[in-house]
Amino acid sequence: MHEPGKAGRLVFRGVAASQGVCRGKLFVLARPRALVVERRPVSEADFPAEIRRFQEALLVTRQQLSQVQERVGQHVGSGDAQIFDAQLLVLDDPYLHDEVVKVMRRDRVCIEAAFQDFVQRYLTSLSSVEDPYLSERAVDLRDVADRVLHNLVGQDLQSDLLHLREPCIVVAYDLTPSQTATLDRRLVMGFATEQGSETSHTAILARSLQIPAVTGLADAIPHVRTGDAALLDGFGGQLVVDPTDQTLYEYGQLEQRQQALQGRLRELRAEPATTRDGLHVVLSANIEGPQEIADVLDRGAEGVGLLRTEYLFLNRRTPPDEEEQLHAYREVASALAPAPVIIRTLDLGGDKMPEDAGPHEERNPFLGWRAIRICLQQRELFRAQLRAILRASAFGNVKLMYPMISGIEELLQANALLDECRAELRAEGHAYNESMEIGAMIEIPSAVMVADALARRVRFFSIGTNDLIQYALAVDRLNPRIAHLYDPTHPGVVRLIKQTMDTAHAHGLWCGVCGEMAGEPVLTPLLVGLGADELSTAPGRVPGVKFVIRRLQHSEAQALADFALRCEDSEEILARCRALTRAVAPGLFER
Repeated sequence: MHEPGKAGRLVFRGVAASQGVCRGKLFVLARPRALVVERRPVSEADFPAEIRRFQEALLVTRQQLSQVQERVGQHVGSGDAQIFDAQLLVLDDPYLHDEVVKVMRRDRVCIEAAFQDFVQRYLTSLSSVEDPYLSERAVDLRDVADRVLHNLVGQDLQSDLLHLREPCIVVAYDLTPSQTATLDRRLVMGFATEQGSETSHTAILARSLQIPAVTGLADAIPHVRTGDAALLDGFGGQLVVDPTDQTLYEYGQLEQRQQALQGRLRELRAEPATTRDGLHVVLSANIEGPQEIADVLDRGAEGVGLLRTEYLFLNRRTPPDEEEQLHAYREVASALAPAPVIIRTLDLGGDKMPEDAGPHEERNPFLGWRAIRICLQQRELFRAQLRAILRASAFGNVKLMYPMISGIEELLQANALLDECRAELRAEGHAYNESMEIGAMIEIPSAVMVADALARRVRFFSIGTNDLIQYALAVDRLNPRIAHLYDPTHPGVVRLIKQTMDTAHAHGLWCGVCGEMAGEPVLTPLLVGLGADELSTAPGRVPGVKFVIRRLQHSEAQALADFALRCEDSEEILARCRALTRAVAPGLFER
């Protein structure tokens, strides 16, 4: 929506997708023209050659997307690089291949025309369903399809954004994930799109790139021109064209407050995460590889509470061997020693599998063959990883934890294999830490119920709140139809967390939290009050959580937790969390 107003000549209101404010000239990216494909007739004799062209185009597209993914992994983060896993899976989908070939044979048209027909029908079908989640998946499919189509006709996929010469705010009908991933942050100060949502892959990438972004600015392009002076508000979700002096002043004040806050957060880098009445909470970082070591150090984390290892196994034909894994784990452990580095064993799922794992069709990957279940069946795969982690323990303060433990049988089997690996390394003369701590992730409600038995066989628990909430409430948090039911302050979730922590402490274990709850400053007092000994989150979220902890009284957090455990209404619990956090750390929430 656009409107004239006191703020400027025009004000467009949309959805705040990535926080921040920037001012500059606009660069308007016109809506891309559809590629014109010649509907060349083919005969049955041409079919084999057309199919080969299709397969070659799919291969080239895979190589292009893999390069984009590698660049994102190096410059943004491995977690964001996984966004492109879905696009790569599209290229390997036998249904896509079979249906396009079927259209070619039926209509006797060239493979590019058959591909365009099939994709257009599929996209039309997705667009006819009023479901934001499916709409976002349509964006991903269109991104892949455009690349395949351009490769089929032998044309480069051009983007005007490659030719920018000066810093600007980009206004576009939409930006694909691959366009966003390759933005030059020196030239693109922020962007605003007519399409998209705050949950789109494009918005997620903007937040990781740390550039302001606003989506959902309907009908903006016809009313703005390249060169217009503008202000982009990534906090309030606004694009202001020709802002007034008063508007510039007000946003200048906002920028100053945000810069001052960032300065205060940077000052905490070397300070401990200790409450005002003396309770220390270990504040760690979740990372996905050696490339994030600098972030851990720069953000003031006390180590790594979750080193994901999946990045080593995806998008390759064979899994990494023991030596390759050892090199990666040792690099992190050595760089951060003596700070702890907790390495999570493989948490691959039915939708993210190594290519040599054989057939793995999954109707519901989150309830299927994943994590510890895969490892206990792919024992040589698991053995190589366990040996690499053990050997890495000789180079730093390494700990190991198993994901998705549902009961004692899985833990016993995993520990037995770990003992075998210890014996092998001892016989081979390899050094490792004999007293390396072993922990279990608590992500499944059944694990909470048997936590007493698990606690007798491990040294620590780490609560993965993302899956614990999902399984406890039977909610897929990525499904917008029911996303509102994904509720971290649900009384049942609060009690599961409390029961886990109490059980750990009763057995002399420490208990951490490494899910998204650990990185939400509003929920920090609740987790501290429930008894969290450690909070582990993305490096960028560490300063905000530390800011809250250092301004909090442990007694206040305990009172909040006591209220939450008695309360029957999740909204009331959340409101109390917000009230306490804003009271102790108001500067963190000022706008």
